[in-house]
Amino acid sequence: MFEVLTGTGLAASAGLNAYIPLLTMGLLARFTDAIDLPAGWSWLSNGWTLTILALLLAIEVVADKVPVVDHFNDVVQTFVRPTAGGLAFGAGSTSETVTVADPGAFFSSHAWVPIVAGAVIALGVHGVKAASRPVVNATTAGFGAPVASTAEDFGSVVMSVLAIVLPILVLIGLAFLLFFSFWVLRRRNRRREAREDRAVDTQRLFG
Repeated sequence: MFEVLTGTGLAASAGLNAYIPLLTMGLLARFTDAIDLPAGWSWLSNGWTLTILALLLAIEVVADKVPVVDHFNDVVQTFVRPTAGGLAFGAGSTSETVTVADPGAFFSSHAWVPIVAGAVIALGVHGVKAASRPVVNATTAGFGAPVASTAEDFGSVVMSVLAIVLPILVLIGLAFLLFFSFWVLRRRNRRREAREDRAVDTQRLFG
């Protein structure tokens, strides 16, 4: 159970920011005893890997806070975030952490399953994030982009840490994501209905 929650939390975190969960795992594995990566994932704690992830994170953090640029960034991240989610789920769910003592007992076979599951979870979260940003930009004239992006980055960090240290609390984060998804869908439907109403009014006026 904890293996699934750990992997799910890390994959969901990757859906918000591709590099935060991978960097979090790498740093914790390199400098603490909070997570012990299996041999196949030890490259995450390599110095060069951490440096590259940090640089990519810096670019992502800046690009995601600029209106219009954030849209193009989300298009590119449509491929990056699911990949990172698959890696995060695969590495996190098979690692020994403070709450998981025998991860191999859960994923003893079908090693591809956690990677695919992570990619799907990250893609779903990314889809909600990408759909919400135009709503935020439109309703705040673009001023809400850096605020929303900062909140997403913070949520990604919190989700990553909780997934490793206290995975049961990942359920709270997932519940919040579901609520946020519902809010985004409602706002998008209202905007579409408003556009349709304006189009009808225009036709009546000039028709």
